Amino acid sequence: MAIQAHLVELERKHKTLENELHEALVHLSTDDLQIVELKRRKLMVKDAIERLRHTAEETIH
Repeated sequence: MAIQAHLVELERKHKTLENELHEALVHLSTDDLQIVELKRRKLMVKDAIERLRHTAEETIH
């Protein structure tokens, strides 16, 4: 199932970004713009996951 594989990949990417963001926040020397960019990318991945889940649910019903 291609949708499921794509969801797994997006969830992995989201977790990676979450870890990167956590590390950036722990290190006080991290540039604020870098933190904003990580948050933006994480949100974009989360939105993609939600859209894909919604699409998957519609195809089931």
